[in-house]
Amino acid sequence: KAFDRREAQYEKLKTDEQIADYQARLRHFFFQQLGRLPERTPLNPRVVGKINGDGYRIEKIIFESQPKHFVTALLYLPAAENDQQKIPAVLVPCGHTANGKIGYQKSCILLAKNGLAAFCYDPIGQGERYQILDETGKPRYKSTTEHTLIGAGCIPLGRNAATFRVWDGIRALDYLCSRDDIDATRLGCTGNSGGGRLTEYLMALDSRIVCAAPGCAVTSFRRRLETKGPGDAEQNIFGQIAFGMDNADYVIMRAPKPTLLLSATRDFVDIQGAWHVFREAKRVYTRMGFSERVDLVEADEKHGFSQPLRVAMVRWMRRWLLKIDEPITESDIETHSADELLCTPKGQVLLMHGSRSVADLNVEYDLQLEKQRQESWLPANHDKTIRDIRQIAGVRSLDDLPRPAVRDAGTIKRGGYNIEKIVLQPEPDIWLPALLFKPTRPSGKRVLYLHGKGKSVDAQPDGPIERLVQQGSLVLAVDLRGTGETGGNNENTWGGNWETIFVSYLLGKSLVGMRTEDILVAARFLSEREQKDNRGSIHLIADGLAIPPSIHAAALESRLFASLKLNGDCPTWKSIVADPSETGRLADTIHGALEVYDLPDLVAAFRRANKD
Repeated sequence: KAFDRREAQYEKLKTDEQIADYQARLRHFFFQQLGRLPERTPLNPRVVGKINGDGYRIEKIIFESQPKHFVTALLYLPAAENDQQKIPAVLVPCGHTANGKIGYQKSCILLAKNGLAAFCYDPIGQGERYQILDETGKPRYKSTTEHTLIGAGCIPLGRNAATFRVWDGIRALDYLCSRDDIDATRLGCTGNSGGGRLTEYLMALDSRIVCAAPGCAVTSFRRRLETKGPGDAEQNIFGQIAFGMDNADYVIMRAPKPTLLLSATRDFVDIQGAWHVFREAKRVYTRMGFSERVDLVEADEKHGFSQPLRVAMVRWMRRWLLKIDEPITESDIETHSADELLCTPKGQVLLMHGSRSVADLNVEYDLQLEKQRQESWLPANHDKTIRDIRQIAGVRSLDDLPRPAVRDAGTIKRGGYNIEKIVLQPEPDIWLPALLFKPTRPSGKRVLYLHGKGKSVDAQPDGPIERLVQQGSLVLAVDLRGTGETGGNNENTWGGNWETIFVSYLLGKSLVGMRTEDILVAARFLSEREQKDNRGSIHLIADGLAIPPSIHAAALESRLFASLKLNGDCPTWKSIVADPSETGRLADTIHGALEVYDLPDLVAAFRRANKD
């Protein structure tokens, strides 16, 4: 439905005024979803080494995109540079290569040998800028894993891993503009894979980019989700599908500036989606009278910045930045070793004196938010804070939640009690398998038992649930969505259900919020089971990944619950902000929550309400 709504909005773009309004609305949304960007601070650039090549030269550079947040980069310049004439420059964000800028030498050398400067910098989590190191100073995780672990710590702050990626790119452009030998009015941007994604972001957001060529990243969101999936953290902007910002919009936002889409026939980035993006962009450019300024190249290659795509990119940059449109060729290019191109003494910026990581910067930002969190919980602000939490977490009030459809799935007889197998359907296409444990001598106590690994974990004979039933409790154990029978098989370092989490994130939702609604529906069902509306009688027990949604449910609908018991410590979002190496926490996150509350605040709120 979100895709259909966006298509309808796109089809309304008929005039220059409508297109301009569309561009401005999308650009405002994009910046808003990245969170508050840092202030521009001194770059403090240093040239730390130079290399002479065949027809080009390299300057090894370190600059600070934020104070003491070091960026390592290579500036490729034509060997025969005219000191009296400024030259155009092309920014080259890196794709997901372990060695960062080292892997993109051929593209940069080809640009330099054809009269254009190329500025290639390491992203966070790659090359010399890994943010999570082991005790020996080596990267602990591969790039996409680190990006998503960092992203998990950004989300509660209302930021994104892309916030840092985009800001690094903007500051890299600032550096180019500061140089006397670079023409700041003739800047381009190109990148492949993850670098293609960053090229899309930067070309849409920074008007200084005259000419762009994103590679092996362009496809429609519909095809991306149907094929490869959502990708790592920075590739997913909060609420963008719900808002109506698709991949083609990265091109449309910059229309009618020259843009070349670089695609590969045998890429896992779906080629059908690439042509769909091109067609949508081409129609807008044509309506504006500049159809020649957008094009697509399809090379019969696999994923990568292959030779045909490099050649097409350089010709495109020469056409629009040098006003030279003629074929070029790429002969054998001799590249440099990784050690030759290192900018830092020990190979990692975090090993430099005074270096600050993404986590350090996030902690600093969280300290700014802490004061407003404290003010949120003043007695005079309590009711507003609860309303704000509902909105941030995306949890409807209990009265607005429909009663579930219920399907019986059989009965198990066990010594002293029966187990009814049921399935709750809280909304279309969502099924929650559950077990209702019925004692032969009920005490009237009702327990909703939620385990992060599913309903069956503690349901064995002589287990925790059986002991409750033997004491006369009516116990409902439920598989919240993504747990137990509804769980997927995509478990990894940052936790399970990551694809579902990111698709939800793209729709402006959180898994915590949806699970909270599951809990409220199940609790109300249990309160009404065999006795009409016995609200306030539910004793809520939560374990593991069920804890965050459980404490949301208890705090937001405290009248429904008699008590709250956590089998384990209450997690905090502050901890993943400070320590991105804390794994398995992506499922816990809610975008922007730390602007108002942290998880322990909810426990305290329930205790106060329960005491009152």
